[in-house]
Parts: sequence; C-alpha cells; structure tokens
Amino acid sequence: MKKILLVMFATALVACAAAGNRGKFVHVEGHNLIKPDGTQLYIQGTNLGNWLNPEGYLFGLNRTNSAWMIDLMIKEAVGPDFAADFWRLFKDNYITREDIAFIKQQGANTIRLPFNYKLFTDEDYMGLTHGQDGFARIDSVVTWCRDNGLYLILDMHDCPGGQTGDNIDDGHGYPWLFESETSQKLFCDIWQKIAARYKEEPVILGYELANEPIAHYFENKEELNKKLEPLYMRAVKAIREKDANHTILLGGARWNSDFYMFSNWTFDNNIMYTCHRYGGEATAEAIKDYIDFRDKTGLPMYMGEIGHNTNEWQADFVRVMKDNNIGYTFWPYKKIDGSCMMGIQRPADWDSVVVKFSETSRGTYKEWREARPDQAKMRHLLMQYVENSRFERCIPQTDYIKTMGLR
Repeated sequence: MKKILLVMFATALVACAAAGNRGKFVHVEGHNLIKPDGTQLYIQGTNLGNWLNPEGYLFGLNRTNSAWMIDLMIKEAVGPDFAADFWRLFKDNYITREDIAFIKQQGANTIRLPFNYKLFTDEDYMGLTHGQDGFARIDSVVTWCRDNGLYLILDMHDCPGGQTGDNIDDGHGYPWLFESETSQKLFCDIWQKIAARYKEEPVILGYELANEPIAHYFENKEELNKKLEPLYMRAVKAIREKDANHTILLGGARWNSDFYMFSNWTFDNNIMYTCHRYGGEATAEAIKDYIDFRDKTGLPMYMGEIGHNTNEWQADFVRVMKDNNIGYTFWPYKKIDGSCMMGIQRPADWDSVVVKFSETSRGTYKEWREARPDQAKMRHLLMQYVENSRFERCIPQTDYIKTMGLR
C-alpha cells in the first residue's frame, strides 16, 4: 500500500508540474494541436524511415525484407565483423544535420522518427550487442530539429515481440507483443525510460507508441484487437509517471486503419490518434472512417504515413487532408532509386550481386557457401551504398517534393 501511495504521489507531482509547463509544449485542444505560442500546429513533413529501422525494399531488396533478415544476409556474405562496421557507418551517414536542414528548407514543420526497441536493450542490433546508441541517435536529431525549427515525433516502429506480424515490425510473423507479459513489460519500460529522458524537451511533439499494430492476416485478429487499447492505456500510465508534458499518439489496427476497437479516449487529457493510407481514391470519402472517428472522439487525427503513389494522387490527397484538418508526414524521406524526397543512387552491380544473393535460397550451410558472392565485391558494394546514401550524393526528387504541399 505504501508503494502504491508513493507512486500515486509521484504521478500527481508530475501532473502538477505539467500544468505549469503546458505552455512550453505542443498539446491537444479539441481537434487541433496547439503550439506554445497558442497557434495551431498543422503537421506537415516526412519520415526518417530505414535509418534506425531498416526495411528491405528501401535497399532495393524484396525477399530479404526486415532488419534481422538484412543483417543475417550481410553476415552470411561478408561476416559479422564487417556487418557491424557496415551498420555503424550506415547510421553515421544515412541521416545527418544536412538532411534535417534540407527537410526544413522544403517547408516541413515536423519529422517522424521510426526506431526499433532494440536500440534501448542489449540485444544484437545494427552492429551493437551492448551499449546501444538509441539515445545518442535521438539526441542528435533533437538537436538538429531544434536548430532548424522542426518538431519531432518518436515512433516505436518495431516493438518487443512484434506488434504487427509482418516484416515491418522486424519480428517473426506474429504479433506476440499482445500475448507476452514479458514483451509488454519491456514495451512499457522502454517508453518510460524515453519519457524520463525527454520529459522537458519541447522539440519533441509526442510519443507514438506502436506502428501499425495487428495485421489482418490472423484468424484471432478480433481477439488481438481487443488487447490493443488496454496495452496502450498501460503504456500511457507508465509514461505519465515520468512525463505529463508530451502528447501521446495511438495508431489503429490493420496498418493504422481500424479504430473501432477503441472505446475510451478520456483516460488521458493529451492523446491523439494516427492513421496511414497508401492506396485507394484520393478523396475525403476514402478516409471517411478516419474523419468520423476524429469527430466522434473530438481529438486530432494525423496521417503518419502516406506516399508511394503517383504525383497526381499524392497532390490530390494532400488537398483532401488539408481540407479535413488531418496533418501528415510522407513515407519515406530517403530510399534507393526514388518515390521519396531524396533518392539514393543504386550502385552498379547492386542487383547482380547484393539483390541476387539476398533472393537466393540460403537454408543450409551448403547453400550459403555456394551462393556467397565474391567478398571483396560485396564489401565494396555495401560501402558504396553507404557513400551513396550521404546527403550530398542523394538526388532531390523535385516533382515528388512538390506533391507534398509543404509550402
């Protein structure tokens, strides 16, 4: 009982402090986000996808499509030590201060930063097995955003156990997060650590708890969907024990498209919802469910991901979102080839060496040995990819940027 009372007292102190600090942070008022100066913030920007949560297609890969698969492929081709060197150089070069300044120059006001929970554990991830650099990487982006007048949304794109059940959560094909107490505790603990570190940082707009939870493939999806809101409420409670200042963003199931499982939107006074859309007609009718849910809750709705379509479709959809007061961040900022703000040039022989190896059957050691490309060539191509991903080597996709409606 004494412990419970202490926790309640600490939470109350955090809430009281937040009341005095509300003027320093973006916060929810009805359907809108309000900046510290009292004006509305209409979110417009992009996602730093692939940087801290690698996805195969952003490298031009198909079959090898999640971070652990990419890492394993590189280790099989050139060994674990070179793989670790590659990932460290990748993180150092893929997103830099120059990238953030460029995003601001195009007229954006917000960046969404997807990250993998492993950046805050001692699990093997992107070249490190201990002393992970998640906070160091986020701290850098916070500084760059502050210097350029941008807001930052922290998005746990890959959650413990896997929240989606597909490649995008870097898991193993099922949303075990919702059936594992161990994973749920880790999920809440990591968010609490993040909240404790950034509770006084006004550059951060908010915390997006889990990207695209619960894909539609599973026979028990309705049972899983019922567990989404309770887990969100548990995580929000953990965050509020340290931080009552920041907005918390909640995504719906089935690619952030379904919101019917939510029934309690008054348990916290600074939450909002986030949706995604990549296809369909570029009309208000196509997102009527999102608009209706926004109106039902009286809370903001934000399009966290949109893109990968024709220039005409994207420009039309931007107009629809603006007409309906739904802010947005395009996905992604950077990838191989195009369909983004900054295109990475595909290295010569990338397809015939790297992509070919990634798509070859490698189920046995014999298959590894027979499929393994020339190691010097593979190393050269991986380093060339890192070099090509640097800001000064990327190609601005000017027509794409125009469709984003940032100015």
